[in-house]
Amino acid sequence: MSTLLKNIIRFVLFILVQAFVLDKVPPLHQYVKPYLYFLFVLWLPFNMSRISLMIVAFIFGLCMDYFTGTPGMHAAPCVLIAYIRPFLLNVLLPQEKTEFSYIEPSIKSLGWAPYSVYVLILAFFHNLYFVLLEWLQFNDFIFFFSKVIATTAVSMLLIYVTELLFQRKAKFRTNAA
Repeated sequence: MSTLLKNIIRFVLFILVQAFVLDKVPPLHQYVKPYLYFLFVLWLPFNMSRISLMIVAFIFGLCMDYFTGTPGMHAAPCVLIAYIRPFLLNVLLPQEKTEFSYIEPSIKSLGWAPYSVYVLILAFFHNLYFVLLEWLQFNDFIFFFSKVIATTAVSMLLIYVTELLFQRKAKFRTNAA
């Protein structure tokens, strides 16, 4: 299956699962909602340029906003993590490699520890920005920060369950044009 077709299927599946399954789950303790949809942005191929990554993330976020009826609430955090992602990958991947040998980020391509750091940091930034946009205030900073931490923890749990249930084949890049 081509990378484009695989990502189109993921695009549709992540939106449908988030909009019709996870958004129907009643809020957990004090409005903590499970978010998994942004994993699509994290699984995009390494070789995408930053601008194309941000455009895809924006379109993905707008589609998510359409299904949830929240204009811009999902698009903005998706674009933020798409912007941060290349910086984070440059820090986490070994510097002696000029090219990545794998097509996309996964546990097999990065290893458990770097992949966990990668997912944790981007999930935290996504949820921090999403909750900030949702509230547009720091009225009660402790409650705000605890909501971000709890939502990130629930998202991390969902991401690891998804990784374990749907193990992706780690495909190598070839030098053939």
